[in-house]
Amino acid sequence: MKNNIMGYFALVTALGLFNASAFAFNPEQSASTPTVDAQAIVEPQTLESVELSEEEQYQLWAEQTLESLTPTTGVVEIADAGATLTVPEQYYFLNQKDARVVLEDIWGNPPSESVLGMLLPAGLTPFDAESWAVTIEFSEDGYVSDEDAHEIDYAELLTQMQEDTEAVNEERVAAGYPAMHLVGWASTPYYDQDTNKLYWAKELNVDGYEQNTLNYNIRVLGRKGVLILNFIAAMEQKDIINNNLPSVLAMAEFDQGARYADFDPDIDEVAAYGVGALVAGKVLAKTGLIAAAIMFFKKFGIFILIGIGALLKKAFSKKTKTEESV
Repeated sequence: MKNNIMGYFALVTALGLFNASAFAFNPEQSASTPTVDAQAIVEPQTLESVELSEEEQYQLWAEQTLESLTPTTGVVEIADAGATLTVPEQYYFLNQKDARVVLEDIWGNPPSESVLGMLLPAGLTPFDAESWAVTIEFSEDGYVSDEDAHEIDYAELLTQMQEDTEAVNEERVAAGYPAMHLVGWASTPYYDQDTNKLYWAKELNVDGYEQNTLNYNIRVLGRKGVLILNFIAAMEQKDIINNNLPSVLAMAEFDQGARYADFDPDIDEVAAYGVGALVAGKVLAKTGLIAAAIMFFKKFGIFILIGIGALLKKAFSKKTKTEESV
């Protein structure tokens, strides 16, 4: 889709829209921030008289899509995982339905029912070029032993992961999605045995996109499975993600009774894989086959233009909640 800025400003002029700077959701922003009445901006009868270009239709779809999302802060219960997220005002949480809209409709990823929600930074929407996100999933495969965590050869593992990534590209392309290539580690895997949290970063190249994607991964080990948090961002945002890593790591915890330390070897199931398989994105099935995990990415270059930010800030602010259960 062409990014025709002049076409959009033609629409702005024709409809008499405002020419304010773009704003995004920010719960701490001053009450004096100018707001705009959505009905005063675009009257239905006015739009009927205007023939919209492809770019202008995209703009209107972007407005409607963002107005449908419900951002949440505060305590978020991930009921299926027995875990809790404590989301500070520097972020906001989108539930499973909204997360799929962002990942599939806005960012162009294959459908995935495994995503339970996602985190985004306050002040940005999924359409902003500088936005990034953290997806949240849960794998209930049992207690993952960390006995061999410090014996893994991550250089050798990277080579295996690159081969696996290339192996699934034919399937991705056949399904209508671009091929992905694992460039290398953006951050070498590290396992914190005190918190039972594992994290690492991969640099990915997606066919048709000049800018590489950063997948920063966090795994929180629990009694019955693993909480999966994946950052999605551009490689140039690595410093931003590194700065946000500690707060995101601290945000996710298993509830009492579901923590790694609560494991009971007499009654609990043990996963058929270890820490190395978590890094590789593999799950060993009973048949012995290996399935590569889906890697999400973010489209760049087709985001909203100046002119609708105040409307989106207003829509987000009105619907922000302080509790959520998924």
